[in-house]
Parts: sequence; structure tokens; C-alpha cells
Amino acid sequence: MKHPPAYGVTSVDHALRLAVILQVEGPLTVSEAAERLGVARSTAHRLLSTLVYRDFAAQNADRSYRVGPVLELAARTRSDVAALRAAALGPMRTLVDVLDETANLSVRTGRTVRFIASVECSRALRVGGREGMVFPAHQVTGGLVMLAALGDDELSALYAPVPEGGPEERPDLVKLRAELRAVRRSGVALNLERSERGVVAVGRGVTGPDGDPVAAVAVSMPSVRHSPRRLKEVVAALTTASRAISAALAGEPGPGPGQ
Repeated sequence: MKHPPAYGVTSVDHALRLAVILQVEGPLTVSEAAERLGVARSTAHRLLSTLVYRDFAAQNADRSYRVGPVLELAARTRSDVAALRAAALGPMRTLVDVLDETANLSVRTGRTVRFIASVECSRALRVGGREGMVFPAHQVTGGLVMLAALGDDELSALYAPVPEGGPEERPDLVKLRAELRAVRRSGVALNLERSERGVVAVGRGVTGPDGDPVAAVAVSMPSVRHSPRRLKEVVAALTTASRAISAALAGEPGPGPGQ
């Protein structure tokens, strides 16, 4: 039997209860949250705003709140994410050793991408790790890689208006489709300061045991170190890393150097 802690923090307990309600029961308003917790509306609003800030909740267009990207990630079992991290960290460290640039691993949940692992390089001027961060899928390298695996109908359905749709930024689908066709042809997504000024990223997909895309591995660098001549080296190293991660997920030996 569970017993409440002797010195429990009420605000933390309230926030966790709201997170569970959102995940299990669906959207609710500030008034409904206040009633469920037995607190003032102003308190409920602060709690929900904090959950939104930490991506545990998101606000709908009608000002109600729904489950956010962090809890949407729970649709992927904990073991799925743990297996991805375990398979990826070794190849990512090798990738960083080869290029001396920061590497990230990300997964897509709906319209968003969450970074689940990062390995930083040793340079003084470097892109910091993104682990734990959430971004719109169409704005980041890994998101473009994973969106490219969708067909046109799937992409349209993903970005179609939904009843509880929030105020997320929507991409220009005509432009996005053209970009994704280029990613499909090359197998690589190139992000030239798209999501952050001064940062360039290159990414490739990672496949699961069934051959379907499950994640993306990317290298991020300051734009001053990017050049078209270096791109070939970066793509070759990324290809080796993505194949090694995919092989590890499938329980196979990874590719050797240069493969």
C-alpha cells in the first residue's frame, strides 16, 4: 500500500495529478482543473502553465489543455526508448570522435520531435546537446528525415486541422513536400540555420528490426565550420553511424569502417 510522503510538496503533487489526468482522461479547462484539485483558478492556471513550459501539456485553440509532447512520448514504451539509446550511444560516440562535432538522436511523436540522446564534442566552440528538448518536426533535421518517410496522404493527415488542435506553427505544406522529396532522394536532411541561427545540422534515418524508420541521428555544428566540401565527410560518417545503430537494433553486427 502506498503512503503519502511525510513532507510532500503540495504543488508538485498537484502538477503530477494534472499530468496524469491529461494523459488518462484527455483535455480539461482551467476551471475543471481547479475543481478536480480543489484549488483556486489562479493556482490551476499556474500549474498548467508550468506543465506547458516543460512540455507535459499543450494549450488548445479553445484555451483548454491537452497532453504535451513529453507524455505523448509515453506512447513509445520505456523499453523502446531505452533500446534506442543503448543501440545509439556507442556509434554516436564514434561519430563524434570522427567529426569532432555534436551528435543527437531524436524520435518523432506526431508533429513534434524529441531529442533522446546527445553526445557533445570537445571543441570550445560547439553546439550544445539537445537531449530532452522538443521541437516542431518540420523545423529540425531529424524531423525532416522522419517526415520524409511519410507518404503525401499521411503528411496531409498529420497536419490537417483537428478539433483539439492547438496554436502550433503549421508549415507550408507545398514547400515542405518539395523539401521532403529532396530528403527521400538523398537519404539526408540538411538544416542550414533553419531551427537556430548559426547552427548547421545534417541527419540520416535509423531503422528498426522491421526496416521501418524509428529515429534519426544528426550532427550539429557551428555554421562557420560548415562547407560544401566537408559535407561528403559528414554524410559518410553519418551513414556509418546510422547503419551501426540500425544493425544494433536488429541484433546484427554493425558495419565496419568505410562501409
